Parts: sequence; structure tokens; C-alpha cells
Amino acid sequence: MPTRSSADGILVLTGSYTPDSGGEGAGLAAVRLDPENGSLTPDSSLPPVPVSGASFLAAHPSLDVVYSTNENESGAVSAVARQSDGVLVPLGDPVGSGGANPCHLSVHPGGQWLLTANYGSDTTPGSVAVHRLDADGRVSGLTDVAIHEGSGPVVGRQEGTHAHQVLVDPAGRFVLATDLGADAVFTYRLDTRTGTLEQTAVSRFRAGSGPRHLAFSPGGELVFSADELSSTVTCHRYDADTGTLTEISSVPATEAKDITNQPGGIVASPCGRFVWVTNRGAETVAAFRVTGTSLQPIGEAPSGGAWPRGLNLAAGHLLVANQHSGTLAALRILDTGALEQPGPAAALPSVVCALVL
Repeated sequence: MPTRSSADGILVLTGSYTPDSGGEGAGLAAVRLDPENGSLTPDSSLPPVPVSGASFLAAHPSLDVVYSTNENESGAVSAVARQSDGVLVPLGDPVGSGGANPCHLSVHPGGQWLLTANYGSDTTPGSVAVHRLDADGRVSGLTDVAIHEGSGPVVGRQEGTHAHQVLVDPAGRFVLATDLGADAVFTYRLDTRTGTLEQTAVSRFRAGSGPRHLAFSPGGELVFSADELSSTVTCHRYDADTGTLTEISSVPATEAKDITNQPGGIVASPCGRFVWVTNRGAETVAAFRVTGTSLQPIGEAPSGGAWPRGLNLAAGHLLVANQHSGTLAALRILDTGALEQPGPAAALPSVVCALVL
């Protein structure tokens, strides 16, 4: 989906937890980003779309279609289409995700398959699901579910598996799924004829680290992980022939002391020089400089609210979704990789993610 901008600014679609998923949000809502001053304004011309538990959004690579998780125990995924007048409308009914509490999804580069990470629950293991996408982008049949196995040492968080992200590597060869409960990344090959997954490898992380999200360097040689349970950011070497990760170095996600901190979103700059991570607890976005295969802290900026979760690049800014304060903020990226403190944020109850349209 190509980025749309106008005199009114850049269109951003946000996702939030709704009352039926433990939040207070509307589901999907549109705002406008002014790239000159970083201000964010709700777009009243585009009414909200009531998607249950819209905790992560992904755009189709060639169609005006956006996909959303429905993060709840029953688990589903939804598609919305952008009409010629810009209004977003549901594209078919929600489709079961093949597991509980889907929290991340991505579209395979070919545009024919939707990949979903199901976090799972106390009774349901984490898993990765595949759905076929029709020619108009509609979600059709569930073609496969790969169930994860494993656990970790952190009581209350790692008794079982919890898939937290699923993405395709830059070469399009492997599907990678992080698992917070198993301290691992599971590697698959996707059969693009049948929509089935074949597990080919498992990359083991430090015990108790709880990998949440990954970000690739522009060339794909390095992978950076936001480790939720150990509050670290780790640099890994990526083997494009096997789809495996090997840890090289690791640094604390925040300089704040004597607090419980959980890294959330992670983004690498297109130039490959910087990495940014949200810190839930410290309530900051931390900036790091990539020096060879190590990360050097640059500094931290306030996130513009409380419990910063989703993080995304937009026109020289970082969009930060602050779940507990219900605010979406834009932090300007300086040439050094450091971040300017955000200006006034947009009020969006229970917002957790943002996607540039």
C-alpha cells in the first residue's frame, strides 16, 4: 500500500484495544501527521472502524487493504479496504486466527498469504497461522497452524509458548516467529503453493530473555531483538542460508534504575545506523547507534505518555502508541539518531499501534 500524503498531512491508521478486549478504544481510527512540526490530528472525515482488539496492523503490499489482529481468547483476523473516497470499510467478516490472542501479523511479499502470531493463553500454546488471501485481499481459508513447543525460567510468563511476532526475512526465503515463552525464534519455509509451513530451525536465546520483536538491518546481515523479560536489546548475526540468528552483543534497553521495564516495539533506521526501542516502565524511547556489531546508547526521550508499545517510522518521526495514557505521539529523529521530545499528542484511548497509509 503506497504512502498517501496531502496538504492535510500524512494519513496514519491506529489500532486500539476495545471494550470487549479489555480496553477503551474504538478499534481502528485515522489521524493526520504534519511532517513539519510533528503534530497529530484526528481525521474526522474518516470514521472509526469497530475492530475488536486491534493490537497490530499490516498493509497489503499492492492493494488498498489493511489487516488487523482481533486480540482475544477466541482469536480472529480482520481485513479492511480503503474505498476511492478514502473511507475504510470491513472486507468480509473476521476469520478465526487458528489460536488464542493473536498479537502480530504480516503479509507475505507476494501478497497471497497472511501470517499471524497467536500469543496463546494459559491453556492454548503459542502458534503461527497462515491464511490465503483472495485477489481482492479478502482473508479466506486457514491453510496451516504451526504450534510452538517450549518454556522458560520466568515464573508467570514462560510456563508455555507465546508467539509474539511473525515476519518474512528480507530475502523472502524464511518466515521467522519470535516466542517470548520459549526464549526462541522459530524458522519456517512457507510453501507458496499450498500455504503450509515447514519448520527448518530454532534459534535459542538467553534463558529468561523473552524475545518480543525483531528488526532487520537494511542489508539483512544483522537482526536486533527487543527482549521483554530481560529488558535488553540484542544484536544477532543473521544467516540468510539457514534463517538462524546468533547473538553477538547485548545492552540494557534503558538507563533507568530500580524499575521494572519491558521493551516493546523496535525499529531500525533505513540507513542502518540507528535502532530505537520503546520502554514500558521507563516510559521512554531509547536510541542506539549501530557500531559494527554492537549497540551504543545515544539517549532516551519521553514517549509522550505511559506504557509506550507500538513504534513506527513516519516522515522523519517515530510514531509512539502509549497504551495506558491513550496517546499517540510523534518524536522527531535528529541527524545524530537522538530524538526530540514529542509535542502535543493525539488522544486515542487504549492505542497500541500505528500504521502509515
